[in-house]
Amino acid sequence: MNHLLGVKELSAQKIRAILKEAFYFKNLVQKKDPSLQTLLANHVVANVFFEPSTRTRVSFEIAAKKLGASVINVLQESSSIVKGETIFDTLLNLEAMGVDLFIMRHSEAGMPHYLSRYLKTPIINAGDGAHEHPTQALLDLMTIVEYHKNLKGLKVVILGDILHSRVARSNIFCLTKLGVKITLCSLPTLIPKGFSDLDLSISYDLKSAIADADVIMVLRLQKERHEQNDIPSMKEYVKYFQLNETLSFPKKALIMHPGPVNRNVEMSDKLYNHSQSVVLSQVRNGLPMRMALISIFLRNEFLAR
Repeated sequence: MNHLLGVKELSAQKIRAILKEAFYFKNLVQKKDPSLQTLLANHVVANVFFEPSTRTRVSFEIAAKKLGASVINVLQESSSIVKGETIFDTLLNLEAMGVDLFIMRHSEAGMPHYLSRYLKTPIINAGDGAHEHPTQALLDLMTIVEYHKNLKGLKVVILGDILHSRVARSNIFCLTKLGVKITLCSLPTLIPKGFSDLDLSISYDLKSAIADADVIMVLRLQKERHEQNDIPSMKEYVKYFQLNETLSFPKKALIMHPGPVNRNVEMSDKLYNHSQSVVLSQVRNGLPMRMALISIFLRNEFLAR
């Protein structure tokens, strides 16, 4: 792989290989294997984040440092972008300085794809607009596999602001390739029209959608991206599409959320802290998954056997 720009481009075989690598690294982390700290010594990873982030940026930084790599954080507000320099020139300069890997987040969909045409340095897409967030989908997959070994026929309900969600898109591409059945559930205005052509189901009724779900993946209501007519009102959205303890769903269903969470909006506090919630497991699995991907790109090999 020259770059990781999206899950859509990955084959099912490649996804399984990445997953195996992530579990390999999780085992090494749990053992506190000292060899990890020297695996990527003398390599430089640049976190180029031109959109706010906590979990993803910090997770990549910790992952790289645990492998012995040096990390630099390039944020838009403190870069030469504010002086008029283009992002293209910014990354060319960083490449000339010897950066070995770019972890990139940008508000414009397709920006990592555009830059990958001109840069020799690998790029891992950490989220581009409302397009894709491949590492989130891969760590979500890892979390699901820890509880459900057999993915074929598994029912995953993706609930919430699907229209603006790069996480939803990456999970749809990732999970359907592995035989998972996906149901999208939200207001009609929050489900892209083109999604009706994909191999999935669409529901506008929360109760029926989650009645037999194996996994309920709740998405953040992205208020900063909404246009005036996307939702009738916050009160109405909460009334009909909030996941809460008054609803009936299987006791073994996993409750997931990529974060950040608007507490008591898309999900109640009680369910966020419920025994079926695996939100923090997702966060924890982000570390070995991103360690695996950083290692794959910088070493150009898979270590798991």
